[in-house]
Amino acid sequence: MWRILRPDAVAVLSDEKARKSLARYFAVMQNKKPAKFQIAKKLPADFKEEDSTEELWRKHEALTDEFYKLERALDAKEKTLESLPTPEKSYLDLKIEIARRILEKCHFCIRRCGVNRLEGERGFCGCGASITVSSIFEHMGEEPELVPSGTIFTMGCTMRCKHCQNWTISQWIERGEVYTPERLADEVEALRRSGCRNANLVGGEPTPWLEQWLETFKQVKVNIPVVWNSNTYYSPETAKLLAGFADVYLLDFKYGPGYCAERISSAPKYWEVCTDNHLIASKYGELIIRVLVLPGHLECCTKPTLNWIAKNLGKETRVNVMFQYRPEWRAYEVPELRRRLTREEMDKAVKLAVEAGLTNFIT
Repeated sequence: MWRILRPDAVAVLSDEKARKSLARYFAVMQNKKPAKFQIAKKLPADFKEEDSTEELWRKHEALTDEFYKLERALDAKEKTLESLPTPEKSYLDLKIEIARRILEKCHFCIRRCGVNRLEGERGFCGCGASITVSSIFEHMGEEPELVPSGTIFTMGCTMRCKHCQNWTISQWIERGEVYTPERLADEVEALRRSGCRNANLVGGEPTPWLEQWLETFKQVKVNIPVVWNSNTYYSPETAKLLAGFADVYLLDFKYGPGYCAERISSAPKYWEVCTDNHLIASKYGELIIRVLVLPGHLECCTKPTLNWIAKNLGKETRVNVMFQYRPEWRAYEVPELRRRLTREEMDKAVKLAVEAGLTNFIT
């Protein structure tokens, strides 16, 4: 049915630009290469619970280098995943241990609230110690290379976008349902068996739940690419833990370098955080960047964002210039966001992408 609803999701399999920028993702999707989390399970990690957090980070940094050496060897068919023994403790286990410690003084996002979520404290995002899910389904509305996408919407968010389209999820208007890692792993496997191309971790925002996601994929036995679908407002520590876990970084690039992020989304220093995390993502995985065009924000946000992507990440970067904006939630508080985009603004956004030199963008 999805082939009829989304013929572009079939056509993208022959799209040379998409395949070039997302080559490893396509290979994992088609079970020709192992997903990163599967490799992480096979990489031995020598650590103890009594090790200091600083020591764990040092070991993690060294193992990240080892991980990508192993990934290259596996991709080149010099080794096979099946031939590697399963270690007592792995690189993925090390990530879980570090992430668990972060929960004790939470700093998964750049706000660094410092609350002890294991003791029931909750910070800006409202997330606790047990992952809470809004919905799980086969998403047909994502980028063509992702469809059908095994999408898991979790509760809570690290930003306060006044125009949020998922505000009932991000702001905990819904109650959600608590899942164990084991149960959520079963859901991921079921999505793959149903024909989904990936596990799409979204919300709300997946960042607060990184520890639980790592625990979940420790239990997942099928090969499925992990798509980290994020607002990009996460900490350097989260960026390090995502290396060797996320196959595709599906990252928002919401605002330009001015004060729009703070005014509209309560997200100070968004530009600095966002640009840093895009650079790190491009080093450790493959990128799809979403640029949601906002009414009245082409010069201050859309233009500098597209230019930065072309200059710093490359003109062949996969970019989705999105025209889906509609006024939601508290958008009426921001005068220019009380309306949809005009045809003139849409045309101007496409022109800006062309002028930036981007050659692999979609709308």
